[in-house]
Amino acid sequence: MANLINDKKIGIIGLGNVGASIAFILASSPYFNEIVLIDNNIEKAKGEALDISHGLSFNKPVKVYQGDYDDLIDSKIIIITAGANQKEDETRLDLVFKNVKIYQEIIKEIAKRNYEGMLLIVSNPVDILTYITLKLGNFKVNKVIGSGTLLDTSRLKYNLGEHLNVDPRFIDAFIVGEHGDSEIVLWSRANVSGIPLAKFCELRGYYNHDYQTNKIAKIVKDSAYQIIKKKKATYYGIALSTKRIVEAIINDEKAILPISSLLNGEYGINDLALSIPTIIGKEGIIEHLILDIDDKEKEGLIDSANKLKEIINQLNI
Repeated sequence: MANLINDKKIGIIGLGNVGASIAFILASSPYFNEIVLIDNNIEKAKGEALDISHGLSFNKPVKVYQGDYDDLIDSKIIIITAGANQKEDETRLDLVFKNVKIYQEIIKEIAKRNYEGMLLIVSNPVDILTYITLKLGNFKVNKVIGSGTLLDTSRLKYNLGEHLNVDPRFIDAFIVGEHGDSEIVLWSRANVSGIPLAKFCELRGYYNHDYQTNKIAKIVKDSAYQIIKKKKATYYGIALSTKRIVEAIINDEKAILPISSLLNGEYGINDLALSIPTIIGKEGIIEHLILDIDDKEKEGLIDSANKLKEIINQLNI
């Protein structure tokens, strides 16, 4: 029997810094009137629910509460942030064996309840955990989405905006591949309000394009490490990225975002989750976009895919 989905209800599994930040942002949004919080530490989930609820007189009516897996079944979206945190000396891929074990338990609980809504994976390494979610549960492929390189892309736009002294919202650029060290900037497609990036840079007095783009790409790639070094964790940026994905779904925007999802043939990549520009709406993934990118970028994307496959092959899933 099909479970009835409540479009105004969302669940969050994992109430660490990331999950709590997402819960706070979504409680302040106009999209939901019920938010279920789940964590192994029940008192932590209750505390976060109370803390958010105590500010609702300044906001709008929304029920925020600690719940269990049965409470999730009619949620439009379940956001999973549970897992070990990335430490200062770790890459996102270093987390894989810790977090796959955690996900095996979470996905088993969701799948046995025949959940038919959407799953939004935020834990790292997000691409592998998105893939694992699909392999462990009988979920529709279009309804399992990873946060992917959306935050990386936002970091790229921010740094380009700072470099060029323009509003980053008018920069059109993507990072694709792994949300991690092998990510690829699609410089060949980047533009500012329709003006190719190289030409716009020259309008701003920048001509050493290779040096500048390599420098910015490195800053973006190292961003998480720098934040973790300074404050031990990253959570505000990913919370805002998660909100962006959620609103694209709830509003049926047909937005084009670089999110992680299962590829089967796109760019020659099969049976693997990673990020490419993707149209998403109320039913999740609508279409993957195949952009005309240069040979170096194609090679980088394939290399990123191969690095992820090497890790997955060690998991015996």
